[in-house]
Amino acid sequence: MKFMYTIAVFGILVLALLVSGCTSSTSSQGQTPASVPPPGVVAQSPTPTAASAAAPFPNALALNEYAHFGTGNEQGKATVYRYEVKSNYNWTSPSWSSPSDQAAASGPSGVEYGYNMAKPGEGNTFLFIFVSVLNTGQHAVYAPSAQQFVVFSDGKTYNYTSVPSSDVIIDQVPGSQYVDQIGPGGTVGYILPGESNKADGYLIYEIPSSFSPDTTYVVSNLDYQTQAVWNLG
Repeated sequence: MKFMYTIAVFGILVLALLVSGCTSSTSSQGQTPASVPPPGVVAQSPTPTAASAAAPFPNALALNEYAHFGTGNEQGKATVYRYEVKSNYNWTSPSWSSPSDQAAASGPSGVEYGYNMAKPGEGNTFLFIFVSVLNTGQHAVYAPSAQQFVVFSDGKTYNYTSVPSSDVIIDQVPGSQYVDQIGPGGTVGYILPGESNKADGYLIYEIPSSFSPDTTYVVSNLDYQTQAVWNLG
């Protein structure tokens, strides 16, 4: 009797070991732990999350797209419609002159009266932004000031730099600066309804010459409740 009991116990232990071995084998062959890469595959760092890789202004407008502001009879629309990059530029003004700058800007043909050269700091360039604001309502509407347009590039914000006077003409740049079209000093002003009364001009920013248009934005608070953003890329 003891012999038969011993055989039965031994058989149960053998069966248990076989079942355990099959289960372990199936688990190791049928599944690969997430923390261990398959043979021959180099482990990769975690993929950046959508939040960390996202653009700072995912809903930014494209160039020449309008943003609307105001209510009722006092409404308007604004756009940034193009940009230019200049390593330096020549300008003239009846009310300002500098013989040394004229000589630097004139080249081999001699001094050109009234022309001066503007140069950025080392490693920088000039970014010209062209802005247009139109009154689409029936009454006069306050226009956003030049200070309300800032450039945001690679995590930094840049304010516009004004030319010396409102009568400045920049070589090969049409029109005048936006700041001179919306009232004394350009800090506050208004525009009347109609296409012929729109404020249209350039604003100049000095930014690093390594900037990329794809990661550069123009941000403007058009009024107390409307912010618009344009991407240069």
